Amino acid sequence: MAAAPQLRWHDPAWQEQAHAWIRAEAERNSIQITGGIEQNHAYAWSTVMRVPTDQGLLFFKATAPETIYESALTQLLANLYPDCLPELVSVDTARGWMLMRDGGGQLRASIRPTRDVRPWEPVVTRYAELQIGLAEHVSEILALGIPDHRLAALPALYKQLLAEESNLMIGQEKGLTSAEFQQLQELTPRFGQICVDLAAFGIPESLNHGDFHDGNILVKDGRITFFDWGDASVTHPFTSLRTFFVSMEIALDLEDFAPPTSEMIALRDGYLECWEGFASKEQLLKAYHVSRPVASIVKTLAWHQTISRLDGSLREEYAWIVPELLREFMVYESMLNG
Repeated sequence: MAAAPQLRWHDPAWQEQAHAWIRAEAERNSIQITGGIEQNHAYAWSTVMRVPTDQGLLFFKATAPETIYESALTQLLANLYPDCLPELVSVDTARGWMLMRDGGGQLRASIRPTRDVRPWEPVVTRYAELQIGLAEHVSEILALGIPDHRLAALPALYKQLLAEESNLMIGQEKGLTSAEFQQLQELTPRFGQICVDLAAFGIPESLNHGDFHDGNILVKDGRITFFDWGDASVTHPFTSLRTFFVSMEIALDLEDFAPPTSEMIALRDGYLECWEGFASKEQLLKAYHVSRPVASIVKTLAWHQTISRLDGSLREEYAWIVPELLREFMVYESMLNG
């Protein structure tokens, strides 16, 4: 078996550069590092380091070239909404590096041990408010290189996705079957119509976090922090609810596509209520249901971008996700006909 490729984040020369930058920026901000810098995690797409200081913990994050815009996006969002974004000490947008203060514990710690999803309540409404405000900043966000997954662009991206057959694993284990691939091709005009139908509700497109789960929200003394924007895109805002629901399904140990619990429905409705300035409650609920197959494609596009840059065993480890998400799209598309 071939050896796993070494991640760039484990290269001693790269680590030396990162440590030097961390120390220089801490000193520039009159922060004294009080212990060793520890690498918390390292994935193909990013790494995080933990930095103990006399002013509390700092965290350093570096992202891969395909999502290098995350640092510039986080900086923009933190300038616009400093109350719910990471408190940045320093940012190097050219290298995709960030140094930030500790935002507290993960929301997950309040949910998964007790299987109680109610701690989501203030989070999901604040997130909706954030999206509504950011709808006015779409041009600024896109200028940073954030993927443009707006409804008008998605049908062409769907066709392009299906044209790159090597990423669909047709006929392979966990890949698409020939019949599934044919069905997806036949659904091309249908997906275009779904995008038109969703646009007709008149809900403004905005920033989609892309990975809106309970591990990417920090809570500290009542302060909510949204972080890890590497999968972000500009698209229909309701697409964010896909991963939000998956997160709750995991927390509650539910089967895929299981009916939502009453608590999950209450959280969804609380989120949708924030959008009642744009449509009625009934129309918003309809828009949510129409958004579900769109959300599957938006998530597929994000994973496709990541997987396309991977090689060897790393690619093999994650390649199945693209066909799995396309199957999810077909499930939600069929539900619209039910």
